[in-house]
Amino acid sequence: MSLRIIQQVLACASAIAVSFCLAVSGQAQTRLDGWSSVVIAGDWRDGDGRPIEAFDNARRDLSSAFVKAGMPSAHHRSITLNPAKRDAAAPAEALRQLGDTLSSGTGGCFFYMTSHGVPGEIVFGDTKGITPVDLAVMLRRWCQARPTVLVLSACYSGSFVDALKAPNRMILTAARRDRSSFGCGEGETYPWFDACILENLPTADDFLGLAQSARACVARREAEAEIDTPSEPQLFVGSEMQFRLPLLRFTHSSG
Repeated sequence: MSLRIIQQVLACASAIAVSFCLAVSGQAQTRLDGWSSVVIAGDWRDGDGRPIEAFDNARRDLSSAFVKAGMPSAHHRSITLNPAKRDAAAPAEALRQLGDTLSSGTGGCFFYMTSHGVPGEIVFGDTKGITPVDLAVMLRRWCQARPTVLVLSACYSGSFVDALKAPNRMILTAARRDRSSFGCGEGETYPWFDACILENLPTADDFLGLAQSARACVARREAEAEIDTPSEPQLFVGSEMQFRLPLLRFTHSSG
């Protein structure tokens, strides 16, 4: 038997062993059954404090889109801190809702936040913003060792990656640690990053495919707008998630 054939056999055996181990441990989910998810709009103002709709538009439509993609509606919550909205939550109540929802699932955790940001902080209503350490502590309590996907849509959101890295996590940010993201001003329907997620989610097979296509979309939009300092969305995939993510397929319900 040639060396090449032996290598192919060993690779195949390794792949079968990984699949078997995941199945035996109950982790070989082919969909998002049992996942809990939240989409939250942390701000409702532009840089000058004037009211805008971009974050809430994104929160509303992203929630609908991810439920259609397979997130169980029974364990999903859409949260806004905009006091002008009928369903608005004060920061303390929003945190309680976040915790209750993310803790309720038996599968993975999905956390998506769209807001303004500065290095090391994302705006969370009128209170002190959420820091990387704040979010790390909360996720350890709410999601524990469950597979977790984090999407942070804010300027400088790449500054959260180092504090949140873990083997069981995938992290996608709208910008690198020292860059702004775009589309958060008056007259914008969505922040550009959120718009790219919405544009690509209906045809994405899984989270990795979505991340790759959304990053390409952002780069294209910024090039068309002749942005001198592109946002460069960041992607981190933990060692455990490298095996899990290809198994977590979107279902794309039409309902």
